[in-house]
Amino acid sequence: MEPLARNLHAARMEDEIWLPVAFGDLLKQLREERGLSQAQLALESDVDQTFVSLLERGRRQPTLATLFALCDALRIQPDTVVATLVAARKSRKRRA
Repeated sequence: MEPLARNLHAARMEDEIWLPVAFGDLLKQLREERGLSQAQLALESDVDQTFVSLLERGRRQPTLATLFALCDALRIQPDTVVATLVAARKSRKRRA
């Protein structure tokens, strides 16, 4: 593998590890800011509580449908969540 391709591959793998954790941290922050328990968020978004826990721990990633359901329950626009993650990623890449 050429050096450029190797660097791109390494960056993609790093994002695959970072993104679920960053999303989970953001989800937990938003949930706690709204005073919801995992059980309440799960109920309001029609997602299993175990799945909410897995998301918050970065063990799983949501589908688009799940992202929209979670955002509806948290009363936040999905594009705001994505924009927050994009900004965090840019900031992270600048530091690297």
